[in-house]
Amino acid sequence: MSTSVDVVVIGTGPGGEDAAGRLADAGLSVVAVESRLVGGECPYYACVPTKMMARASDLLAEARRASGRAGTSVVTPDWTPVEARIAEEATDGWNDQAAVDRLTERGARVVKGRGRITARGEVTVGDETFSASRGILLNTGTSPTAPPVEGLADLPYWTNRDVVHATTAPESLLVLGGGVVGVELAQIFSRFGARVTVVEVADRLLVQDEPESSELVEQIFDDEGITVRTGAKVTSASYDGSSFTLSLPDGDLTAERLLVAAGRRPNIVDLGLEHYDVDETVRALPVDDRLRVADGLWAIGDITGKGAFTHMSMYQAAIAVRSILGEDGPAAEYHAVPRVTFTDPEIGAVGLTEAQARDQGLRVRVGSTRIADSSRGWIHGAPGNEGYIKLVEDADKGILVGATAAGPYGGEILGALVTAVHARVPTATLRTMIYAYPTFHRAIESALADLG
Repeated sequence: MSTSVDVVVIGTGPGGEDAAGRLADAGLSVVAVESRLVGGECPYYACVPTKMMARASDLLAEARRASGRAGTSVVTPDWTPVEARIAEEATDGWNDQAAVDRLTERGARVVKGRGRITARGEVTVGDETFSASRGILLNTGTSPTAPPVEGLADLPYWTNRDVVHATTAPESLLVLGGGVVGVELAQIFSRFGARVTVVEVADRLLVQDEPESSELVEQIFDDEGITVRTGAKVTSASYDGSSFTLSLPDGDLTAERLLVAAGRRPNIVDLGLEHYDVDETVRALPVDDRLRVADGLWAIGDITGKGAFTHMSMYQAAIAVRSILGEDGPAAEYHAVPRVTFTDPEIGAVGLTEAQARDQGLRVRVGSTRIADSSRGWIHGAPGNEGYIKLVEDADKGILVGATAAGPYGGEILGALVTAVHARVPTATLRTMIYAYPTFHRAIESALADLG
């Protein structure tokens, strides 16, 4: 059976769902194809449930900080309400009917199954084929992957998709990977009583961020009793039915659970990209500034390699929709991509790190300040006021090209810095602003002063 439509959207992560709805609102006939859950990783396995976990763990930490400041406190961790909130409030028991209904009410048709491009402008799902006159939009996302460690592939380890189904916090946990997912979940489970060891092959955690952020997180982890092993080469992995073991040259690490958070792969293999002369083995699909891969083919989200963030997928969705509809509008720009790691303290960053700016040949000036040295940081008190603000300036142009806000509410402080980097606001102008007192964001003024 063949059906003619205007657009087929393969994959309905946040961007794909948004794009399908927008295109349907514009009066186009749209088929949204999804092999898993409409809404994608973010609402069911990533952003939303894991930030519920982080919120719960932060409450435990804040309650423990009450002693000596607001009375005395005794805190008993309990994973039960966390599990219940994820299942009932965030995921509705991993049921996507509400998301399906949102799309159908806007006029899109949702087809469950694996979609594959079988010719230019043609997508087949099961025994049904759709001919897309306007084109195809890809939002197929990524899947967890594991490093090539001997024995690892056959083990019942956790990924981010398994963690959100946890009914209890383990007594002990090995985390293989010190990126965003690894450090967030390491701290969460540690605060719920697990003995946690993070194992990272690189020489520091959070290698995509400033070295100061790595140092900050590693110091906090040390203070909280989380063991960090960087520069660690895992030679083999095993499971004896009750515990996992990672073997390193200098000894073995053992725990009740093993979380693998060491990377993801794009879901583009066997998608039919050869019909558009695209190599399916690439790490990211090449897109232009209107998100076109080829004539009649667009891609958004993680598979474009511009940042594996929900906000990136949504940003790109709006641009791709305008392109499909033939509408004018701003092209995609990636000089001010924000990102937040929801540890405590939060690590918010935008644009280039100092090293990246220097690698691009820019004449760089750097200014920084400690959050604890601000009035609000002093009021907040330690522990809990750790962090810093760092600004990276293109000294020739007099604008910020990158910034980090690490500390309490670091992701919220970041908003002002994203605006500055995105709009290329002169640092001379930033120095003339009025910064509310006493706030954490007022520390931006001190970091500007440190630029010289």
